[in-house]
Amino acid sequence: MSQNKQYFLNILQLNIAVLFISTSGVLGRYIALYPIVTIFYRTLLAVVIFYAYCKWKKIDLKLKTPRDKFLTILGGVLMGIHWVTYFFSLQYSTVAIAILSIFTYPVITAFLEPVFLKSNFNKIHLLLGVLVITGVYFLSPEIDFKNKYFIAVIFGIISAIFYSLRNILMKKQLGKYSSSSLMFYQILVICICLSPMIFFSNFSEVAMQWKPLLILAVLTTCIGHTMFVRSFKNFSITTASIMSSVQPIYGIILAVIFLNEIPSPKVMIGGALILSAVLIESFVGLKKT
Repeated sequence: MSQNKQYFLNILQLNIAVLFISTSGVLGRYIALYPIVTIFYRTLLAVVIFYAYCKWKKIDLKLKTPRDKFLTILGGVLMGIHWVTYFFSLQYSTVAIAILSIFTYPVITAFLEPVFLKSNFNKIHLLLGVLVITGVYFLSPEIDFKNKYFIAVIFGIISAIFYSLRNILMKKQLGKYSSSSLMFYQILVICICLSPMIFFSNFSEVAMQWKPLLILAVLTTCIGHTMFVRSFKNFSITTASIMSSVQPIYGIILAVIFLNEIPSPKVMIGGALILSAVLIESFVGLKKT
């Protein structure tokens, strides 16, 4: 297979992963449970499915060193905070506002990745990050300190910081372990941390939400996030982050279809800017192959 063809295949796989992850916005708005309860049952279902998959594929789940165990647990904690804060952001706002507020993370990643992975700063990534932020500016509503959307944006930015840190941590672990085994352990960590929610949830309400919870666990969590983590083998974290900035577009389209949340002209302008950053990054990456 030629380098160009392989590169476009990697791009396609990354975009499919992002599309699946984008379903979290619609599902997060649709599921009528407290966000922490939703995340707990999401991970409870996902960890069972992941374990069965790893056993079926005979994926080695053994972590080699105490340091690897610590980093994997830390990754799970970071991912858990990211999910919980993102779902709170969804509760306070619309899919567009929540999903776009966390997309400050490509810029955050552009600054953090060289620090943690000791790589060089890439001016192109920083410029594309600025383009993404400009898109978010157009898409964000006018907010003030009394506006619930302000709270949603704050939750989204916090979510972005922890997502960026988790992705950087995963990059360092992927050389030793498969993406499926790492995701299994991180989801297990989140499930254990949130397990007290089993005593604070209404089982009849949870049972009524089993279908969207199952979709969230299988499509969004197991398939989407595993494919996204796997993409870190083909791209830098910053590149994957910027290219995945198409996620808000997917999320907003899904919100229009399933929730009837119609984007404003400003949303369309912001989406166009974000998509431009993704396309530019794709062509820059192609020239390097």
